[in-house]
Amino acid sequence: MAPLKFCANISWLFTELPDLSQRIYAAASAGFQAVEAAWLYDSDLQELQAAREATGVEVVLINSPPGDVEAGDLGLGAVPGREAEFRQGLDLALQYARTLDCKSIHLMAGRVPVGSQRAVVAKEMEAIFVKNLNYAADILSKEGITGLIEPINTRITDPRYFLDSPHQAAQILEKVGKPNIKLQMDIFHWQIMDGNLTQNIHKYLPIIGHVQIAQVPGRNEPDSVGELNYRYLFNTLESQNYQGYIGCEYKPLGCTQEGLDWIKEYWTCNN
Repeated sequence: MAPLKFCANISWLFTELPDLSQRIYAAASAGFQAVEAAWLYDSDLQELQAAREATGVEVVLINSPPGDVEAGDLGLGAVPGREAEFRQGLDLALQYARTLDCKSIHLMAGRVPVGSQRAVVAKEMEAIFVKNLNYAADILSKEGITGLIEPINTRITDPRYFLDSPHQAAQILEKVGKPNIKLQMDIFHWQIMDGNLTQNIHKYLPIIGHVQIAQVPGRNEPDSVGELNYRYLFNTLESQNYQGYIGCEYKPLGCTQEGLDWIKEYWTCNN
């Protein structure tokens, strides 16, 4: 079995440093060969590119722009009436992805509009999401880029997020039917919404393009106190021959470097 590949989410890790380009250097110094970023559009693209080239670190995933965060946006992919803005955001994401040689973009679904009931708008939002994903798939395929959709839990993290379970996401992906649009499995969110992780990993691995990790419920280091046995989950992914990256998207309990013993142990045992 090949060892798993990990990347540092520099929107969550190394936040002791003020900008993302510095965090790329810090991630490389800590031993990471790859990074991902949730929020990077306030960062200077040329500085990010320079840091990537200087370190040799691969950028494996970025998020699409969230929209107007101050107005309550968290992605636009499924939001009624925002299709033009979604396409504009995709253009911006592509600009960053091209420059950083990034091959995956998380296409954020967005939130149920304020004042709307989920059950009432669910069909409309799904139809818009499918339409936008089909549009994105055609654009991304020309660039050799994979689009990803990620369920986010509505019990703790974001009660209004539209896409909230792996089963809902799988149904949407089936309707889209494009090989370069895949499922992003954040184990933190999946455990909170559905549990049954072993069976869900086995069931959905063929359509999973990226994995992210954090302990439940605190969203801290995977070896911190919590519900999940990550040694078992890593063994499960290895046994299923998962070839993609695993993003470390968690909140360090202290400084980032001090909380990396778990991954240093993994690297030592597998290299």
